Amino acid sequence: MNDLQRLAVDAVRVLSMDAVEKANSGHPGTPMALAPVGYVLFQRHLRHNPKDPEWLDRDRFVLSCGHASMLLYSLLHLSGYELSEDDIKNFRQWGSPTAGHPEYGHAPGVETTTGPLGQGVSMSVGMALAERWLAARFNRPGHEIVDHCTYALCSDGDMMEGISHEAAELAGHQKLGKLVWIFDDNRISIDGSTDLATSVDHAKRFEAYGWQVLRVNDGNDLEAIDAAIAAARRETSKPTFIILRTTIAWGSPGKANTAGAHGAPLGAKEIEATKKNIGYPSLEPFYVDPSARKHWAECIDRGEKLESTWHAEFAAYQAAHPELGAEYLRMMAGDLPEGWDAKVPDLSAPKAADATRNWSGKVIQGIAAGVANLVGGSADLAGSNKTDIEGAPDLLAATPAGRNVRYGIREHAMGAVMNGMSLHGGVRPFGGTFLIFSDYLRPAIRLAALMEQPVVYVFTHDSIGLGEDGPTHQPSEQLASLRAIPNLLDLRPGDAAETEVAWRVAMERTDGPTFLALSRQKVPLLDRTAALAPAAGLRRGGYVLAEASRGKPEAIVIASGTELAIALAARERLEQDGIPTRVVSLPSWYLFARQDTAYRASVLPPAVTARVSIEAATTFGWERWIGMDGAAVGLDRFGASAPAEVLYEQLGITAQRVVGLARNIRR
Repeated sequence: MNDLQRLAVDAVRVLSMDAVEKANSGHPGTPMALAPVGYVLFQRHLRHNPKDPEWLDRDRFVLSCGHASMLLYSLLHLSGYELSEDDIKNFRQWGSPTAGHPEYGHAPGVETTTGPLGQGVSMSVGMALAERWLAARFNRPGHEIVDHCTYALCSDGDMMEGISHEAAELAGHQKLGKLVWIFDDNRISIDGSTDLATSVDHAKRFEAYGWQVLRVNDGNDLEAIDAAIAAARRETSKPTFIILRTTIAWGSPGKANTAGAHGAPLGAKEIEATKKNIGYPSLEPFYVDPSARKHWAECIDRGEKLESTWHAEFAAYQAAHPELGAEYLRMMAGDLPEGWDAKVPDLSAPKAADATRNWSGKVIQGIAAGVANLVGGSADLAGSNKTDIEGAPDLLAATPAGRNVRYGIREHAMGAVMNGMSLHGGVRPFGGTFLIFSDYLRPAIRLAALMEQPVVYVFTHDSIGLGEDGPTHQPSEQLASLRAIPNLLDLRPGDAAETEVAWRVAMERTDGPTFLALSRQKVPLLDRTAALAPAAGLRRGGYVLAEASRGKPEAIVIASGTELAIALAARERLEQDGIPTRVVSLPSWYLFARQDTAYRASVLPPAVTARVSIEAATTFGWERWIGMDGAAVGLDRFGASAPAEVLYEQLGITAQRVVGLARNIRR
C-alpha cells in the first residue's frame, strides 16, 4: 500500500469514526476494518458511475452488515456520489440521508435497506438472479447489454442468521457465477469473541453449498484483496465466498480487536490516539487530505467512461434489435406493457364454485401471457398455491430465462430473494406459501413494505377452511399481524370476481407489496348480475355488496373472503325478520382506510351501530370498523383438526350466530 492509497483508505476510517463520535452512537469498528476492501472494490472493480447511481448496467453493491453504514456513506461521499460532507456530519440525525442503517431511497448509491442481519446477502441473491434472467432474455451475440456483478459485504452476524443458510444454498444450486460475498472474518460480536456462540467452518459450509471459497489472510493487503476479487470475477459457474481476515477497529491502540469497538463511539481521546497511530496528517475532525480526495475522484472519470461505453453499445443494440431494446427499457422502468391484462379471464360470472386459490391460478396465467417479466415461485407448494406459470420452464442455471422459481422450503429466503429481484429492476416477482407460513418470511415482507417494493405474496389456505391439517396449519393471528405492517396492502377476495380484481390491483401497485389471502375450500358462487354489486368495489377496499331491501339499513354485516357467503345468508334471515340489513365486503383494510371520510361513511353509516363482522381469524382490530357497540365473529383461539364445515359450525362462525348478535345489538 503506497502513501496515496493509505491516505485514501484512512480517509474512510477517519470519516467513519468521526461521524460516529459526532452522533454519539453507531458502529465505528467494522468500517475501520473494511476500509481497504471498500477502497479496492470502489476504485478497481465496481462498475459504477457516481454521477449516475441509476445506470442500468451498474454492478450492485450491498452492505449486508448494515450496522457498518458509515463505511458505505464514506465510500459514496469520497467517490463522488451526491452525498455531502454535511451529510456525513449529520449521520443518524433527523432528515439526514445518512441514517443509522442504510435506507433504500434515502441516499444515492444505497441499493437496499440493510440492518436486519442476513437480509442483505439474501437480497443479493435475488439481484444476481434478476441479472442472469435479464441477460438470458435480452443479450444477443455481440450485444452483451446486461453484464454486471453483485457484491455483498457480510459479517459474522449475517452468517449466524438462518436466512443466510437458505439463500446461500439456493445461490449455489442456481450456480450464480456473478455473485460475490466478502465475509468480514473479524471474529468479534457485541457479546465478545464469536467463539462464544459459534464454531462453524465457513469454508466447508460454503464449499458444500457449491460456492468457490477464497481466503485473504490480511484485511489490509490491497493486492491480495484485488487478486481475490479478480479470481471471483473469473469464476462464472458458481458464486464466490471470500473469507477476509480483518481486525475490528484496526488502528485503534486501545480498542482494536475488542467488542467495545463494535457498537459504540471510540471516544475523543481514542480517536486522537488512533489518528496518531496510523500517521494521519491531521487531528481535525472529518479532515480528508486533498490528494486523497483527488485520488478518490478518479472513480467519477472511470465510471463515466464505463457508462458512456455501455450507452454506445446499447445504442447499437437498439439499432439491431429495436423491439427488444424498447422492451428492456420498459421492464427496467417497471412499467406494465400496453394491454397487459388482455388475456386475464373475466371472472365476473363463473360457471361453477371453486376455491379462490384456483381462481387466482387462472388469473396468473392470463397475467403471465401479457407480462413477460412476471416471474413466480413457491416455497415447495406450487401445486397447492397454484403459482406455476403454465408452459414456462423452471428458472435454473440450465434454463436461466425460466419463469418458475423452485425456492424449496425456504420461505424466508424466498421473501428476501423477491425483494432483491424487485430492487434490481426488470422483473416482477411473486411467491407463494400457506398464509400460516407468512410468519417465516415476515422480516422480508416488512423490508419490502419499508422499501416500497411491488412484490406480490400469494398466501393460500387462509383459514380454518383448510380443515383436517389442524391448528398448526390454520392461520388465526396472521391476517391481523400482516395488516399491522405499514404500507402492506392486504387483499382477501371472497369470490372469483374479487380475485380477478385483486390481482389487477396488485399488478398495478408500484409503491409497496401486496398479499392475497386465498382459500383452499370452494366458495359459493355469488350472482353479481342480479342484486350484488360488481367486484370493482374491491379497488376501494370495502363496498356495499348487498343493500337492505327496503329503506335505510338498520344492521350491517361486514365480511371478508370466504365468509361473504355467511354474511349473505345472515342478511337473508335478518331481512325475513324485518330488519333491513346491508352486507359490506371488506377485502382490504389498507385500501378502505385510505378512502375519504365521506366514502367510508357511505359504506358504514355512523348512525348504524348494529354491526357484526365475520372473519375466520382473530377478531383483534375489528372494532375499528364495527365500533364499540358492534360484535365480531371470528377465531380468538387456535383451530382444530376436522372437516372445514364442522370447524365453522363448532367454532361458531355461522349465519345463525351472526343473526343472534345483530338482533341483540339492534335492541
